[in-house]
Amino acid sequence: MAGGGVAALGVKKERAAEYKGRMTLAVGMACLVAAVGGAIFGYDIGISGGVTSMDPFLKKFFPVVFRKKNDDGQNNYCKYDNQGLSAFTSSLYLAGLVSSLAASPVTRNYGRRASIVCGGLSFLAGATLNAAAVNLVMLILGRILLGVGIGFGNQAVPLYLSEMAPAHLRGALNMMFQLATTLGIFTANMINYGTQHIRPWGWRLSLGLAAAPALLMTVGGLLLPETPNSLIERGRVEEGRRVLERIRGTADVDAEFTDMAEASELANSIEHPFRNILELRNRPQLVMAVCMPAFQILTGINSILFYAPVLFQSMGFGGSASLYSSVLTGAVLFSSTIISISTVDRLGRRKLLISGGIQMIICQVIVAVILGVKFGTDKELTRSYSIAVVVVICLFVLAFGWSWGPLGWTVPSEIFPLETRSAGQSITVAVNLFFTFVIAQAFLSLLCALKFGIFLFFAGWITVMTVFVHVFLPETKGVPIEEMVLLWRKHWFWKKVMPDLPLEDGDSHHK
Repeated sequence: MAGGGVAALGVKKERAAEYKGRMTLAVGMACLVAAVGGAIFGYDIGISGGVTSMDPFLKKFFPVVFRKKNDDGQNNYCKYDNQGLSAFTSSLYLAGLVSSLAASPVTRNYGRRASIVCGGLSFLAGATLNAAAVNLVMLILGRILLGVGIGFGNQAVPLYLSEMAPAHLRGALNMMFQLATTLGIFTANMINYGTQHIRPWGWRLSLGLAAAPALLMTVGGLLLPETPNSLIERGRVEEGRRVLERIRGTADVDAEFTDMAEASELANSIEHPFRNILELRNRPQLVMAVCMPAFQILTGINSILFYAPVLFQSMGFGGSASLYSSVLTGAVLFSSTIISISTVDRLGRRKLLISGGIQMIICQVIVAVILGVKFGTDKELTRSYSIAVVVVICLFVLAFGWSWGPLGWTVPSEIFPLETRSAGQSITVAVNLFFTFVIAQAFLSLLCALKFGIFLFFAGWITVMTVFVHVFLPETKGVPIEEMVLLWRKHWFWKKVMPDLPLEDGDSHHK
């Protein structure tokens, strides 16, 4: 019988109904500081798109692109197709990918806070190098350090938020990460809009300002309480209980404390979380940890956000008009994330993912049709069609912002049992950054080759992911994080995949 020895460990019965606790100031503050990690991630996504469309920056580091950009004979879709320029954007994600895997043992053995502080320090170093860059090597090195910061930050922050939040508010609090990411993107767009007028060093200001949230994250990380789950897992049980009582605002935390203690018993019996995650009983979580972040990127959102200024310039909007339209998409993304936060714990994860998917497919197809019919390789769009494209792209971003945007991070960070949670989150981040890297590196060449078909390419993927959620993702709304293990055994498909385990009290099937 598979894994019989493990049955005695881990969460044995559902105690969700007995959880006590409310939203406390301690949780609110902790979530705010931790979510700053999201803001830096967003700032780095938003800032690179704007900086790479600034002439003084291109002239200094990418003179070939600068000449192509100002050459009227150049094919619209291919102006920015340059692997060096793509490397500037994507080196960050490759570094993030590697460091998120390195962050897993740190997060597990030294706590979530340790990773948050490491992330903050890397960000500070990266932002300083970038602002002072005099050549391409310094520039890329700075981006790599920012990537290390992203690896650590994105690995620890969603975990930290999931573990600090009370079960009935976990969806909304976890989304603070995505809300902060969208706020970071929006801020970056606004800053680029201002700094493009400061010649020739405006871009230095844009890149250097990433140091402000990095400082906040480092100091915050030093002052935050550690999560009770992490303290208990590392044997500091009494301290874990004290923190739990403080963040729940009540001494009556027995049910939640028992769940954590049982989960950490199992966690400590496992030496190799990455090996363990490959076992059959963890298959549903592993599938979600790979598919959710991959699908989140395959919606095509990053291409629209990274290269929004470049994309809009290619469509014939003028220089500042294109930054202006990216500010608009940033604002839409931010506001739609707020819609998601207010509805996720009421409507649940599945409804938001499926409805958002359908709206995104429709938008991608409309943009492809407009560009295909009205915008050749050398023509410019008329004013009314340009406005139509921006409106439809905003509707696309709106749908993404309430569905795959926040939930692509929330779902994977809440479904793992404690023993594989840190490893699982590392896989999620690594997959997310890997696909981000591939799309960042390939997008400008794809745009050049597929032209308007790029939007149909993404629409095809969104169709696949919407069907995937409908068929394979159970609803996780309101299920306590340490009891997720029991949820998969009730799902029509996953219960066939998972090996049988003898369950004590037999009540998880009769709930």
